[in-house]
Amino acid sequence: MGRAVPAVTRALDILELFLERPTLSAPEITERLGLPRTTVHELVTTLADRAYLIPVSGQPTRYRLGMRLFQLGSVFADQLDLAHEAREGAQRVAAECDETVHVAVLDGTDVVYIAKVDSTHPVRMVSAVGRRLPAHCTGVGKMLLSGLPPERLDAICPLDGELAGMTARSITSPVRLRAHLEEIRRDGLSYDECESNDAVFCVAAPVYDHTGDMVAGMSISVPSIRWDDRRREEWSGLVRHGAATLSQRLGHRPPPSRDSGAAT
Repeated sequence: MGRAVPAVTRALDILELFLERPTLSAPEITERLGLPRTTVHELVTTLADRAYLIPVSGQPTRYRLGMRLFQLGSVFADQLDLAHEAREGAQRVAAECDETVHVAVLDGTDVVYIAKVDSTHPVRMVSAVGRRLPAHCTGVGKMLLSGLPPERLDAICPLDGELAGMTARSITSPVRLRAHLEEIRRDGLSYDECESNDAVFCVAAPVYDHTGDMVAGMSISVPSIRWDDRRREEWSGLVRHGAATLSQRLGHRPPPSRDSGAAT
């Protein structure tokens, strides 16, 4: 392992400040990083010369991210493999909980599992990559349905129809499903309480790509004999974190906090 180069580290620190604010001036960068003013001036000048930063129109002393970063990000996005990243993300979560972890995408009214990592317990969920299930009966499927615009949801799940159930606890009413999806949007988590399998509980969280679209869902599936309130809370936090980490791997950046975007 070679040593980190301080000048490169400082240049990257400058660029990463723009994850929190769309524009910054050299004095603001100096204050936030605690670097000498001359060092910041030299680094900002170099980054601007290479189009990693560009002056804000009408405010030449302020800077925003430049086109070179967009070009690099586009190359990165083109090289992403959702299935590969999903498999690695599922492995990380499964290593922490030792339960079955899935990543799935929406295809019409079904979810399709694109990644699965099994639990090592003798009693575990039986499933497979490529398997399809009705989205409204699964935790990960309901999460994905919650991310659809209203017109698309209406197209695949008309209000005047009835949904086929998989167990006695499945949601079969489109009206009830929509009310449930509102709860999922509010909470950012979706649960399957024996709705696709009489003996399995699931908790699911959303996965976003670099455009901010919900492209997949990650779930932890647990036999009912190992599900209780304490573990529900623990696994809810774990799948939320795992899905957020996978989203970051796909280039997603959460929106900045309300007070971080205004220029001063």
